[in-house]
Amino acid sequence: MRNPMTRVSRRGRVTIAVLVVVFLLFTVFDRVVGAWADYLWFSEVKYTQVFSGVLTTRLWMFLIFGVAVGLVIAGNLYLAYRTRPLLRPHSAEQHALDRYRLFLLPHMTGWIILVAALIALFSGLSAQGHWQEWMLFSNSTPFNKTDDQFHVDLSFYVFEYPFWRYLLGVAFTTVVFSLLGALALHYLFGGVRLQGAGERMTAAARAHLTGLVAAFVLLKAAAYFLDRRGLLLDKFPTQELYGAGYTNVNALLPAKEILAWISIVVAIAILVFSNAFMRNLVWPGLALGLLALSAVAVGGIYPAAVQSFTVKPSQLQKESDYFERAIKATRDAYGLNEVEMKDYTADNQNPPADLASSKDETVTNIRLLDPNVVGETYTQQQQVRGFYEFNPKLDIDRYTIGGKTQDYVVGVREIRYDQLQQNNWQNRHSVYTHGYGFVAAPANEVVCSGQPFYVSGFLSDQDKPGDQGGQKCASDTDLIPVKQPRIYYGEQMGDAYAVVGRASANDRNAEYDRQTAGEDQYSTYDGSGGVKVGSFGRRLLYAAYFRETNFLLSGVLNDNSKVLYVRDPESRVRKVAPFLTLDSDPYPAVVDGKIQWIIDGYTTSATYPYAQRINWNTAIQDSSTSGRLFPEPRQDVTYLRNSVKATVDAYTGEVALYAFDESDPVLKTWNKAFGGKLVKPRSAISADLMNHLRYPEDQFKVQRDLLSRFHVTTPEGFFSGQDFWEVPKDPANSTADQPPYYIVAKLPGQGSARFQLTAAMAPRKRGNLAALMSASYVDGKPKFEVLELPANTAIQGPNQMHSVMTGISDARRDLTQFTSSNSDVIYGNLLSLPVGNGMLYVEPIYLRTKNDKTFPTLQKVLVAYGPQYKAYADNLTAGLEQLVKQVSGQVPVPSTDGSTGQPASPPTGNQPSTPQVQEAIAAMNKAIADLKAAQQSGDFEAYGRALKALQDAIARYEAAVKAAGAAPSASASPSVSPSVSGSPGASPTVSVAPSG
Repeated sequence: MRNPMTRVSRRGRVTIAVLVVVFLLFTVFDRVVGAWADYLWFSEVKYTQVFSGVLTTRLWMFLIFGVAVGLVIAGNLYLAYRTRPLLRPHSAEQHALDRYRLFLLPHMTGWIILVAALIALFSGLSAQGHWQEWMLFSNSTPFNKTDDQFHVDLSFYVFEYPFWRYLLGVAFTTVVFSLLGALALHYLFGGVRLQGAGERMTAAARAHLTGLVAAFVLLKAAAYFLDRRGLLLDKFPTQELYGAGYTNVNALLPAKEILAWISIVVAIAILVFSNAFMRNLVWPGLALGLLALSAVAVGGIYPAAVQSFTVKPSQLQKESDYFERAIKATRDAYGLNEVEMKDYTADNQNPPADLASSKDETVTNIRLLDPNVVGETYTQQQQVRGFYEFNPKLDIDRYTIGGKTQDYVVGVREIRYDQLQQNNWQNRHSVYTHGYGFVAAPANEVVCSGQPFYVSGFLSDQDKPGDQGGQKCASDTDLIPVKQPRIYYGEQMGDAYAVVGRASANDRNAEYDRQTAGEDQYSTYDGSGGVKVGSFGRRLLYAAYFRETNFLLSGVLNDNSKVLYVRDPESRVRKVAPFLTLDSDPYPAVVDGKIQWIIDGYTTSATYPYAQRINWNTAIQDSSTSGRLFPEPRQDVTYLRNSVKATVDAYTGEVALYAFDESDPVLKTWNKAFGGKLVKPRSAISADLMNHLRYPEDQFKVQRDLLSRFHVTTPEGFFSGQDFWEVPKDPANSTADQPPYYIVAKLPGQGSARFQLTAAMAPRKRGNLAALMSASYVDGKPKFEVLELPANTAIQGPNQMHSVMTGISDARRDLTQFTSSNSDVIYGNLLSLPVGNGMLYVEPIYLRTKNDKTFPTLQKVLVAYGPQYKAYADNLTAGLEQLVKQVSGQVPVPSTDGSTGQPASPPTGNQPSTPQVQEAIAAMNKAIADLKAAQQSGDFEAYGRALKALQDAIARYEAAVKAAGAAPSASASPSVSPSVSGSPGASPTVSVAPSG
């Protein structure tokens, strides 16, 4: 009798067919359209080897892994079916299974193929996502360096280990699915029974299932052997270090080997004893139990005991060698071995007498414009039309103009599509297609009531900022000329595409270009970028790709039309080099007369043995990026090289990849994987492009964070952690780290001024200054230098100096007034500059009216030198002059306690020596000593009394000097900074003591 369940009605078959067709339309068709559009795009940028290489690798991995897994699954299911018992015992259990057997038996082969095909499909889809691991595995390039434990070339860990680990995972999954499927079929057809008399399992079923269990155990043995190598990637149990420590090497490593051999013995025993001798499941159960018990005892309890009773009581002695391994590997993996450490005493507390008029290249190039602040200023002053926009975070680069090299704040004028008044399809995609102009202003020059002095990027003379009070607000001529100023590819383009090349430049239907002398100008694109879209087939393709019918219906397209897409420079580089991790801050530069976007590309790995593991997306965060980057999934990194410099032409979209670190094995491997010609050699970098390459910001942040600990190279120092540093918080944003900053400066030990990336470091959990880092290119080679201050230094760090400077009475009064008068106070970058064997701090202050369409203007500058001298001025020159005059006594050091001013240092020289003066000096000495003691003991009450006593003593001293007929000089007494000294638990900051 035919089972009605085995027959599908005609309507059911039609329904299934329709569903399959719909599925194919929404998946296969969409993928074909996307692949076709991608191929045309790769053809445009001339990187088809990437498209074909990735596509063919993914297809082969999909097929090979899918077919292999499917065949193994199908073979085991078929074997279970073929070895079913022909006569089944009668039992209630077997009668209950009859209905399922009747349903499956008529089409058993089809069901086996269907199940295997579904598992194969998902296996293939998973495998194709691991194409990068296969490419690295199959093109491995030796590092010619070995690990410290097994003495194996590092290429095994970086290129081969991840793929072996993936293969083991696939094998485990296949065996498990085969075991579950075979067990289900054996049970369904009576090979395995839970009820009835006699054997619970037939000989065939027992041989089949125990064979699969043995295969699983053998895979476990292989995993144990591979885990031995993986121990070099583990984390130390009690230290923030990675690699195999004492416990791993002396307990867990032999335990893994023992467990591997036990697994092999157990696998053989399962096969032999279960089928040749005992012929039951008792032995397999005992063997598996023994393996589990061994794993717990040998692989868990024993290493834990070694860690607790051997390592923990004397960790430094036991793990000293392994600390050295981790430190050495981390410094090598992140390029820290080339860091040059220098001592910088910074013991000069008085600003040089010629500071204001100094020709020192650090002082003359002090950067006042903050690229994180003045983006809005550029937009409002230089946008000309409302649909133009500059990136909110502008960039810093250097240019040589008139024989002088200095840094400039630069940006490009891009289209802002959401500001179009008529944001229809034609305007958005065929009329307003591009931005116009490269705008730059010297970073150290402020004019016309706090505005930048623009030197390039003018649309016309009428668009230049007008003069104010006889002062020029912009250059008369364009000092950075550009051959092609139109911006078709930029950071603000997003996913917007443009249809170009459709009309002549004098046609009103052409692309809007710019407005000059009050008249709109039009142009048409004639660059090499874009994909031709004149034919009906191409229009149909892009109508489907962009899901836009106007490609078929609109009259703006003709035979000359081209479509530009993937217009964001970072997205273009990521598409042609998917193996690179890109810097988060592309920047524009005028190179050989063309506007080029320059992007730093990093080769990374997550499996460099013993190296510190970081989360890339967390490591590059600071106050300049925290509000700009979207949260991204964790990306573990243990190896980093800035191996590639990429450029994207802002007009043509041409992408070029240059090998900057040609010795990097990871880059060599990827270049080999794509035919050997994907990346241009370093020699292809033009001299002008080389002049605009800069030390990448994200790499610097990672290295800065690592150097906060790994500048300590001895196990003893690393274990104690006493000399560790930390990145100070941004004074303008206490919730995020202070970002590094680009400057042109000549730092101590440097032969000439360089364009370099710098940052200050503080001792861990303290606020004073510990070191200054700088990174630059010298003759095209990276140079990383660290100026390390003495360990006992009391020089204030950035946050402390911010408090000192903003605590100046006049500054505090003005800042309060600005805030209350409907103005926003914006602090610019606080620069920590080593000048004159001391420390100079500079911080600009910007103001912007609230709830108004105004832009930030630089109105005030805070400066400080050493622990005493500080100034609040209208401009930098005035501030530096005040510092110099404070030393000579021409002006008092501004107070931070609300009084009008105080002398700067203990009375010396020609001060009157009356009993009243000497008594006041003694009182100041005692009050300072009491203040320090209260700070160190954390006694708030004593701290307040001592501070009050110090203020009273200074007042008595000034009165005594005045009564003696002399005016207190600027070097007469110490200044008091109660708002700076901090809480009684902080480190004392009163460092001067009056002498009699």
